[in-house]
Amino acid sequence: MGLLEQCEELFKTSNLYEVLGVCKEASDSEIRRGYYKVSLQVHPDRAPGDELATTKFQVLGKSYAVLADKDQRAVYDEQGIVDEESDTLDQDRNWEEHWRRLFPKITLQDILDFEKQYKGSDEEVEDLKRLYLQLEGDMDLIMESALCCTYEDEPRVKDILQKAIDAEEVPAYKAFTHESAKKKKNRKRKAEKESKEAEEMQKEMGLDSEDSLVAMIKQRQKSKEKGFNSLISDLEAKYCKKPAAGKKDKKK
Repeated sequence: MGLLEQCEELFKTSNLYEVLGVCKEASDSEIRRGYYKVSLQVHPDRAPGDELATTKFQVLGKSYAVLADKDQRAVYDEQGIVDEESDTLDQDRNWEEHWRRLFPKITLQDILDFEKQYKGSDEEVEDLKRLYLQLEGDMDLIMESALCCTYEDEPRVKDILQKAIDAEEVPAYKAFTHESAKKKKNRKRKAEKESKEAEEMQKEMGLDSEDSLVAMIKQRQKSKEKGFNSLISDLEAKYCKKPAAGKKDKKK
């Protein structure tokens, strides 16, 4: 199965730009940023119950590789095809290592600064509207996928989406406008359970509230888990800064 067919099967679209959540006119930096965001959503650690998470991550990496290559992107834009035999899409390529090489190390302050400027920004609003459309108003999936969001952010997220509906910027999906009380209650219960587990982990590790995030990152960095199975990978995917500068399958 070719790359475009895989995209259709796994992401419900054969359009590489849509897979990365960007428009066709996106700049290189916007494509890179889109890749960061979607890679977080399909990261195996973030989707432990998804048996296809690893495959999705690999397909996502290939999609980014095509659009990040000037020549391949030009061919795709003009003809709607990709060169499956190119070195860019080498089947033996380690996409996990490739992904890691794109991301510089970050600091806790980088994370906090990003979250501070992201919340309430136009970028967040656009991201939420895109998720709303992609997930057809399912708040469970939206809250799982949205950046920098916890259960406490749900009222704010719903308000942003409701304003977009009122302004006719997005359709009024029934899953959103008529969400059942049971579904809301289950989401709240799940959030409370996860919060409790996090608190218990913090106590077990002997962390105070100020040092908990830093210590948890260091703890996971020291672990023996391979490749991407670490908390720091997730955080770098979210908040990574732009790294320094360093061909045929028919489209459906």
